[in-house]
Amino acid sequence: MEDIREWLISSARNAGMVVSGEQAESFQQYMTILLNWNEKINLTAIKEPNEIACKHFLDSILILKYLDIPADAKLIDVGTGAGFPGVPLKIMRPEVQLTLLDGLNKRLVFLKDLAEHLSFSAEFVHARAEEAGRQTAFRGKFDFATARAVAPLNLLCEYCLPFLKMGGVFVAMKGPQPREEVSGAQNAISLLGCTLDGVKEFDLPNGDSRSLVLIRRTKALPGLYPRHGSKITKSPL
Repeated sequence: MEDIREWLISSARNAGMVVSGEQAESFQQYMTILLNWNEKINLTAIKEPNEIACKHFLDSILILKYLDIPADAKLIDVGTGAGFPGVPLKIMRPEVQLTLLDGLNKRLVFLKDLAEHLSFSAEFVHARAEEAGRQTAFRGKFDFATARAVAPLNLLCEYCLPFLKMGGVFVAMKGPQPREEVSGAQNAISLLGCTLDGVKEFDLPNGDSRSLVLIRRTKALPGLYPRHGSKITKSPL
C-alpha cells in the first residue's frame, strides 16, 4: 500500500496546518481499511492512495483552517458514508464528541470497525437525517453539523439545520462556484431559523476547487421542520 504520510504532512504544512506523525499514521491505516472494505461494499469511487489523501482526507481536515472547532464540541456528520469529513476531523481533534449518522447500516458497520482499529470513540446512528432531526436525542443538540455531497443546499438545510443548538454552525462541503446554490437556499436558511455565516473557497493541491458554506443558528427552529423526506424533495423550501 502506497505511503501517504509524508504527502499529508507536507500538504497540510503548505496549507498552514500541522498533521503530526501519529495523525498521519492514523490516516495511513484509515486508507488501508477503507480500501479493504471497499472490495466488499461500495464506500468510495476513489481508489488511488494519493487521490484518497487529497480528495478525502485533506479536503476534510481543511475545514479546521476556516472554522474554529473547540476541543469538546459536539459534532454530527450527516450522511457520513465512509466517514468524511467526521472521522478525519476526529483524528485531528480527538476530544470532539463525534456522531456519525447514515441511512445505510453496512456503512456504519465499516465505521465501527474503523473506530476499533484507530481507537477512537463515536456515536453511530442508523437513521435518515429527517427522522433523527425530529428525535429529542439529536434535535438542537450539536455545536456543529457537517455534510458532504449529500444533496442540493436548499434540501441539505432541512436535513441538517435541525441538529444545531443556538449559535451552532452547519458546514456544507461543496464544489466550485457555490453562489447559485447559496442563493437558492436563502429561503430555507431563513425559515429554519438560521443565517448565512460565510462562504470559504479554496483549491486542493491537485487543482480541484472546493467551498465551505457556513450557516449559523440564530433563532429557534420552528416545530414544523424537518418535514417528511418525500415532502423535502418534492417541495423544497
